[in-house]
Parts: sequence; C-alpha cells; structure tokens
Amino acid sequence: MTPSTTRLLANAIPKVSLSRYPNRLITRAISQTSSRRNDEKPSPANKRTNILTMLANTPEWQTKPQLPGRAPTGTAAPNSVRPVNQNSDVKDILDVIKTGIGKTNPVHPPRPTSGSTDRGSRRGPSNEPFHFHVYAHKHNTHITVTKPDRGAIISMSTGNIGFKKGKRGSYDAAHQLCTYVLDKLHQGGWHNTMPALEVVLRGFGQGREAAVKILLGSAGRLIRPLIQRVSDSTRLKFGGTRGQRPRRLG
Repeated sequence: MTPSTTRLLANAIPKVSLSRYPNRLITRAISQTSSRRNDEKPSPANKRTNILTMLANTPEWQTKPQLPGRAPTGTAAPNSVRPVNQNSDVKDILDVIKTGIGKTNPVHPPRPTSGSTDRGSRRGPSNEPFHFHVYAHKHNTHITVTKPDRGAIISMSTGNIGFKKGKRGSYDAAHQLCTYVLDKLHQGGWHNTMPALEVVLRGFGQGREAAVKILLGSAGRLIRPLIQRVSDSTRLKFGGTRGQRPRRLG
C-alpha cells in the first residue's frame, strides 16, 4: 500500500463510524503520531506506583483476610483509615524487647542448690544421715564422705596421699588414708554438724578391715558416737559374665 492509500483509509474510517454508530466511542484506526494520547494505558512503572499508593491508604481490616461469617476483631471502623506511621511500628517492637528483658523462663526453673530441701527430698527422706563410704578392693581403697543429699564433702584414695602402684592396695595404705580423712573432718568441724552418720562398706579388700579398726580406735572417737547404722553395699553377681581365666606361671 502506498502512503496515499493509507491516508485515505485513515480519513474514511472515522467518518463511516460516526455516521453508522454515533453513540459509540471512536477507536483509533492507524496512529500517525509518535506522541501518546490521553486514553492510552499507563506504563508498568506508573501502575506499580499506583498499587503501592492504594495499599498504603487501604485500612488494615481490608488487607487482612477474614474467615467467612466472622467479623474482624481489634480493627478500626470501615470508614476510618489508619495512617501509615513507620515510627510507631519501631516503637512497638522496642517495647516488646524491653518488656522481655529481665523475665525468667518458666519452662526451665532455676536449679536448686546443694543445701536445698527440694533436692534432698528427691534423694531420700528428710531424716537421711551423713554417709561414710569405704570401697576396698585388692588394688586400692577409696573413702568418700557425703551429705544427706549425696553431695560429697571429701573423696580420696590411697594414691592421693602418696602411695604408688602395688602399694596402694596394702593394709598400711588404707590405714593412713582413713586416719587422714578423719583428721580432715575434725579440722572442718563436721563432727559438730553431723546429726547422724552411716558407715557403708563395699568390697573385701585389706582396706575394709583397716577402716573398721580406725573407726573403733582413738582416731574415730569424735565420729564414733554419731554412727547409727553400718551397712554393706558389696555387689553380688548372679550368673553374670564369664570370669577371667586363671593365671598360669611356669
């Protein structure tokens, strides 16, 4: 088509549409200019700006979805518009942080101390005595003195007082160990604090007989009146695992 034909068609189409459809809008047939008309659609950038403006001015009760048959709670009236204020949102967040500081977590309560009654009630009755544990086996001797809540006051073995290797299981080592532990208890004044004492023996090493003789001798004169009970906690094996083969020399 030549340029003259195009101009003829452009001039003819509006005239025909006006004569046949006078009440309808006239559409633009062929654009002859590079400028944009007022009836054209806006660009995507302008559309994005318009959407943001609408959201900023829309009340909160219109933006949040609501369940069917349930009225929005805690919102403003439909006719009132909530102004957008960024400073108020920041203040709300800071208030929440400040109110949370200094509060304890109820899920994890503070642990009770070693001398509290709650811990002692879980471990035994309120009239539970102090304990003097003697664990004597053929290689070593261990002595531990505990509180009624099983908190250790002193715990030592023959290696702590200078005995090495095979000498730790001897009678003399256990004798010196029991004397040293009783002396430490006397220095700390525990014989005046203990209302009652229970001696717990375990094992059949040489330290068992040495500890009993020390408690019955002059070294145990301050502790002996506090002893209410003597018990044995040696482990007994019913069946159990196969024993070690006997050692054969020669």
